[in-house]
Amino acid sequence: MKRMLAGVVLATSATLIAATPAMAAAPKDPVVAVKKQMAPGKGVKFTERTTLDIDGDREIFVRRSGTLQFGKSGVAASDITGKFNISQKDLGPNPDEAPELLKALARPERTIRVGTTSYMSGGLWATVLPEDKTWLKYPKGPTGGITGVYGQPLNLAEAATLKTLLKGAKPVGGGYAGKVTVGDLWKVSPWYRASMLEKPSKKALKSTISWRMTLDSAGLPTRLVSTFPVVVVSEGKGTVSVDTRLTDWGTAVEIKAPPADEVTSQPKTDEDGDGDAPLVDDPGKILDGVLGKIIG
Repeated sequence: MKRMLAGVVLATSATLIAATPAMAAAPKDPVVAVKKQMAPGKGVKFTERTTLDIDGDREIFVRRSGTLQFGKSGVAASDITGKFNISQKDLGPNPDEAPELLKALARPERTIRVGTTSYMSGGLWATVLPEDKTWLKYPKGPTGGITGVYGQPLNLAEAATLKTLLKGAKPVGGGYAGKVTVGDLWKVSPWYRASMLEKPSKKALKSTISWRMTLDSAGLPTRLVSTFPVVVVSEGKGTVSVDTRLTDWGTAVEIKAPPADEVTSQPKTDEDGDGDAPLVDDPGKILDGVLGKIIG
């Protein structure tokens, strides 16, 4: 009996030892895997959650979901819905009397982007649209409206961005982990530059984004978690963490601009309305006040 047990243990040990090199092997190259997905009419879906940690107080700040449509070499179009984590309770005992900006930020916003032209609806944008229009056309506009500023800064559908991330990255269980400076990301990623609405401060450009990427058996990213200082997106102290799940790589996608009769390029101004509508000639101007209004 003892001899039999010893034989089983030795056989099992030999199997484990033989398997060790394969288990320890680096994951497949995601750059190669993602490039294979770059075909017109194909795309990928995602959902994500942004969490803020300020003085040890963690809370969900933004939730987003969307679809990216590919061209031959990258993202050709996108359709993204985002919402700040604001409920009716957060508007106070008399929601109708809450500040107009806060009420607007409590509603979901949707951004359709075709090429570099964005079409935005809901959320903040609804407050500056004429009554007969539902979409604001914004040439060279943001990828995800206001909530997109607090979304995932790392677009894994960009081959150049992926290559930059993998420089100096280390294999970890099921994927890779590493760091990238905001300045390097700003240089290499058109998606990031469009998402931020305005160029980060000198302090933000020197900041570091830590990330961890999980891959499937084909080498395609299925999850990406990035962490960076609040100063990267707005004034203030604290940490931002964005957890993105990617699904349905290669799915058929067709994203079109909204119907022309629902679109305007001319938002209302204070003079057109009741004096309480936020101006959107430079959306970046309102970002520094968003954190305080929602959290504080």
